[in-house]
Parts: sequence; structure tokens; C-alpha cells
Amino acid sequence: MNQKSVYSKIYVDSIIVSFFICCLIVLWCLQTSEQFQHWFLIPVTLSGILIGIDTVNWFRGRLGIFDPVGIIGVLGFHFFFLAPILHVNWDSWLEPWFSYPPDWRPWLGGMAILNLLGLLVYGFCRNLVPKKPKKQSGQTLWLIDHKRFVRMISFAMMLSAVLQIMVYQKFGGIMSYIASVSDSEELTKFEGMGVMFLFSESFPILAMMSFAVYAQRHKRLQTWPVLIVVLLLFLILQMFFGGLRGSRSNTLWALFWAAGMIHFLIRPITKKEIAIGLVFIFLFMYLYGFYKSGGLDGVKTALEAQETRTELENKSGRTWQSLVLGDLGRSDVHAYMLYKLMLPDSDYKYAWGRTYIAATTSLLPGGILPEKPPQVSQEGTELLFGRGSYKPGEWVASKVYGITGEAMLNFGPFVVPLAFIPFGILVGWIQRCLFTWKSSDSRLLLLPMLVNLCFIVLVSDLYLDIFFLMKNSGFPTLVILLSSRKNSLHDSFSHSGIYSNTQ
Repeated sequence: MNQKSVYSKIYVDSIIVSFFICCLIVLWCLQTSEQFQHWFLIPVTLSGILIGIDTVNWFRGRLGIFDPVGIIGVLGFHFFFLAPILHVNWDSWLEPWFSYPPDWRPWLGGMAILNLLGLLVYGFCRNLVPKKPKKQSGQTLWLIDHKRFVRMISFAMMLSAVLQIMVYQKFGGIMSYIASVSDSEELTKFEGMGVMFLFSESFPILAMMSFAVYAQRHKRLQTWPVLIVVLLLFLILQMFFGGLRGSRSNTLWALFWAAGMIHFLIRPITKKEIAIGLVFIFLFMYLYGFYKSGGLDGVKTALEAQETRTELENKSGRTWQSLVLGDLGRSDVHAYMLYKLMLPDSDYKYAWGRTYIAATTSLLPGGILPEKPPQVSQEGTELLFGRGSYKPGEWVASKVYGITGEAMLNFGPFVVPLAFIPFGILVGWIQRCLFTWKSSDSRLLLLPMLVNLCFIVLVSDLYLDIFFLMKNSGFPTLVILLSSRKNSLHDSFSHSGIYSNTQ
């Protein structure tokens, strides 16, 4: 059987498995509640079957553990299929101050149709990117220059540590810093510190890069007991260098990056180990939500009796349901946006690309552009609460709309499928990097961050995508760039690590 026939068999096989999994879930839904006896379930299920193909391929080992297509498949199965179903099953929606539609299901179904078309566009555009270059000899290989790397990483880590100490001094110590996180009036102190955070909060990733490069040549550091200790120390460092600022996502994405470096450079990570890690991560994100809303006292209260924790959940809204549906989904937000846009008396004015332009200006320093235009929050507020409701400092919607939500704010709901074009090209390009970057390429230190970027782009707005790239990876990427030598593949010798042979 030729390779094309094998691929076709795998593809059909995955379709069948995805079809049956989605149908079983739908049958269970129909048995549990009459709310599911509605047409919205049809496009939601079709979306689940389509993205589920990649999910099945990932679970069956046909896609690598950190293959961006597989990662989007697994997370997208929840995002496009499970999340809308869970919203209906739990009757969990936006905060009560929103004017709910009479029935959420038609709008969930409308968004599912748009997402289904978008997933078709995504799959097509993803496959447009060639997975391998035409000429293997023309490939470029990045190799770490050992002496230069030691100098660069040492300087970068010292600079990061000094700047983070200066941050704590500005707030009057660590405890005052923590108190500022849970006090809405004190949050203004963090404004204008983005450039400093870019450098000061890079220490954990820089340290993990150092360990990964060193551990490649020392077998005793490649055992799981050692790596678990390293990951725990990394988490502690991550909390100290930015995690205490109250951002769950920054901490979670940093752990993903660290795990990816272990997988690509030290030893492969299995699905069983990922499952164990996800249990820990879910618990961490749940408790971290209480820290964000109540500081250390919030975490302490959450660890007490069930009644106390339930009371705190109701007060802060930090429930495990909100974690599953709010942090890892946008179904109710998108459905509500579609509902508001389709109202006959809607007074919303489309942004016509303004939010994308505003996002690019976030890179400009204050000296060049002292007053930056408002980001997507302006259009988001005026859609959700009416024209003229946006009042900075008084009333601003804090929702994150994702790639499809931002497209609707700019051009309306019917362009949603087109928003998946750049998304598909991005995923295809990063998958190409996965296939073409050799085991000795120093860019593998950055590859987990790029894989992570795929999901960030799906669930976040453009200005947050830019912030992620610049703040979380700007300094480490600069260090790798300045520490690497570029060689043509046919001029490179065989390497057991990412070091350059020329010192």
C-alpha cells in the first residue's frame, strides 16, 4: 500500500472515530435534558466531528505530542464542541448584569455554523503550507555557540533578577506587591511598566533554557525525579518573577514552554505524563483564581471548609465551571455578540479594522505615541452595553473576544470564516518548523512558545497576541538569536546537542 493510501486510510479511520465519539456525547445530552432538543446541536456536532479528527490523530500518536495541529485539535474539541454543550447543560452564562437573549441556543447555533465554515477554511489554509522545503541542503541550522551563550545567558539572568528586585522595591516589598494585585485602586501602579516586565519576568525561562542546554550532555539530569524537581523550582521562580502579579495565563504558558523544552531537548514526554500534569495544572489554576481576586487571604480561604470555599466562589465568581467555560472557551461571549449584532435596533458601529491598527501601536514607546488609541475594549464595551457606554476609568468591559470575536467587532459576523485564514497559515507554518528544525537546532528552545501561540491567537485579541510575543518571549528570543551560529545543513556535522562545533 503506497503512502497516499495509508494516509487516506488514517484520515477515514479518524473521521469514523470522531463521528462516533461526538454522536455518543450527543445521545447522552439528548437523554439528560430537553434543552438539547434544538437545531443548535447539529452545527455544534459537525464542528466537533471536524476538529475531532485532529484530536483522534493526536491521541492515537499520529501527531506529535507538541504538534500544533494536535494541540489545537485537543483544545479546539473543547472550544468548539464541548463548551457550547456544557453551557446549555449547566445553564451557565455571562454575568447577570448582561441582558440575556430569550434563548441562548439559536445564537450558539449561529456561531457554530460560522465556526464550522471557519474550521473548513482553517484546515484548507493549514495544508497550503508545505511541510518540508524543496531543497534539504538549503536549510539553515542554528547552533549554540557555547562561550557566547554562557556570557549572554548569565548577563540576561542577572539583569532580569536586578530589575525584578527593583520592581518589588517600588511597591515597598513583596507583601505590598501582593496586596496591590487584589486591590483595584492599587492596580494603576502597574501601568507603564510593560517594558520593565519584558526583562524582569524572563528569569525563569532563561534559567530553564540554561538547564535544557546543560542537561542535554549530562544523562544524570535527564531522569524524571530530577526533571520534576526542576519543574517545581521553575514554578516557584515563575511565581516570584511575575506570577504574584495575578496572571494565571502567564504562569500556565510558561509551564507549557518549560515542558516543551524538556520534550524537545532532554527526553520525550508521554500522554500519561501530560495527563498527570493537567490534573496539577487544573488545581493550580483553580486556586490561582482565588489569589487573583483575594490575594493570599483568598487562597487561604479556598483551602478551608467546603462552605467557606463555596461562599468565596459565589462572591468572586471563581468557580471551576467558570474556569472550564470562561478561561478555556468563549461560547457565551460569542453567542451574545452575535445576538447583539443581529438585533434590529442595534446601534453598534463596526470598527472596520481600527482594533487591529490600535493593537500594532501597543509596540510604540510612550515617547513616540504618548496617548495610544483604545484597544478592542472600546468596541467590545459599546457592543455589549450600547453606544456611548465606553468610559475609561469608569465603565469598560473586560472581556477577551478571541480571533472570531474581534473579527465580528470590526467587520460583522459574516467574515468570521475569513478570520481563520491567517490562523490556518500560522498553524501550518509552525507545524513546518516542527518538521524541519533538526534535533540539534537551537530554535527548538523557542518552538514550544510558538506552539503555544497558536492557541493564544485562537482565544485572544490581537493586542494580547502581540503582548504575549513581546513580553513573554522577546528577551529569551533575543538571547538565543545572539547566542547562535547559523550553518547550512550540508555544512553541519552530526551533533548530539545544540552546541556549535566551532567555539
